[in-house]
Amino acid sequence: MHNEHVVKQMVNETKKQEQAKGNTKGIQWWQLSLIGIGSIIGAGFLLGTGLTIKTAGTSMIFAYLLGGIIAFLAFSALAEMSVHDPQEGSFRTYAKLAFGHRMGFVSGWMYWISGVLIMSSEVTALSIFTQYWFHDVPLWVFAIIYSVLALGINLLGMSNFGKVETVFAVIKLSTLVIFILFGVLLLLGVISPGAAKMHAGSVFHMSNMFPHGFTGWWSSLIFALFSFGGIAVIGVTSTELKHKEDVSKSGIALIITLVCLYVFSLFMVVSMVSWTKIGEGESPFVTALSNFPIPYLGTIFNIIIISAAFSTMVGSLFSITKVLISLSKDGDAPKSLSHITEKGVPLRALILGISGLAASVIVSFFLPSTVYEYLTTAAGVTLILNWCIILSSQIKHRKTYMIREAAHTFKMAGAPFTSYTGILLIAFVLCGALLRANERYGLFISLGIVLMIFLASAFFTKERRG
Repeated sequence: MHNEHVVKQMVNETKKQEQAKGNTKGIQWWQLSLIGIGSIIGAGFLLGTGLTIKTAGTSMIFAYLLGGIIAFLAFSALAEMSVHDPQEGSFRTYAKLAFGHRMGFVSGWMYWISGVLIMSSEVTALSIFTQYWFHDVPLWVFAIIYSVLALGINLLGMSNFGKVETVFAVIKLSTLVIFILFGVLLLLGVISPGAAKMHAGSVFHMSNMFPHGFTGWWSSLIFALFSFGGIAVIGVTSTELKHKEDVSKSGIALIITLVCLYVFSLFMVVSMVSWTKIGEGESPFVTALSNFPIPYLGTIFNIIIISAAFSTMVGSLFSITKVLISLSKDGDAPKSLSHITEKGVPLRALILGISGLAASVIVSFFLPSTVYEYLTTAAGVTLILNWCIILSSQIKHRKTYMIREAAHTFKMAGAPFTSYTGILLIAFVLCGALLRANERYGLFISLGIVLMIFLASAFFTKERRG
């Protein structure tokens, strides 16, 4: 018996050593960065930035820079907690540990509901853009097809999901990098615009920077922040990393890449065409390139936007499934949802996510377009509100981490002051959303969603005690 006990101890020690060395299965940090890019850059950026430009003019470049700073602060807070205390539930678990079970419930369900609404907006965009080639096919047919495909990719397991998202991320990266290089060559005179009327240089005139004043720029900040809204996927997926401490490296690479892509690509857009010619109904990238004789331009960008929207939808389904499993294990959702099949697939949690998507898509067909826009705006606001919970959790946990802090661990620079700064900046952005009707209604709806989740948490807490 003593020998068996010694053998077991040796085996356990060996496992611990292997885990410390990173010999367990998992994904590399750069793969996680690409998964993040695949999950974040969607139709909202490639198509929806027209609204940002229309609202702020060329000053929207500064809006995306500020959005990147806020996203970096939120991620740094999440990374510090993830490195010091890796948890499957990520941000919702840290909220629960910091402020009690109820806050973990609220944070998790806020993320799940916003994820379902974001998937709904992406699948709607997918259906509309696919109808470009198949005019007579109803939108709901495409919605079903894309939903089934998204479910199928998630059923393949983490390794195959990572490969698919990596391919989509490379497509998006290549598209934006090529567009930026095209703009650089154009501005340098290497490529001749021919008969096209260029507006290069107009971006440098400060009189054109804030065409709608400071309030116009302020109200556009919320849209810029939406473009970074999915960064929490890094925390949710960090448990799949081969080396858990690499989560900070993945997130920093992700945010730097996003800021560079957003700022430089939009700079080239307003350098190629006057911002006044950019509308909401067409991708600003298509508008910028429409003056050039590029064959099949509409078809090419249609394919790119479809791939972008689809990968964002797939990534959202993956991340809300991970959070739902965590909620289930904590008793904040039915226990059956945490069931994993023999192949390691959380089938029931995935099916609930797809069911939520189906319900929101059905509702969208009956709602007026403006009301549906309010709902999707509310989804983005809810994600941003979750950043406040992440930053607040980091402030609470910081003292604990300082006690057992090691030199090799990731630390959020300037904390807790940077965390407080992040919360204040988010509040500043949300106040700007009150200046425009559509954003204002979306903000109020998101607050209503949060209130309903709080009320539901009180019921679940009572049930748990019972």
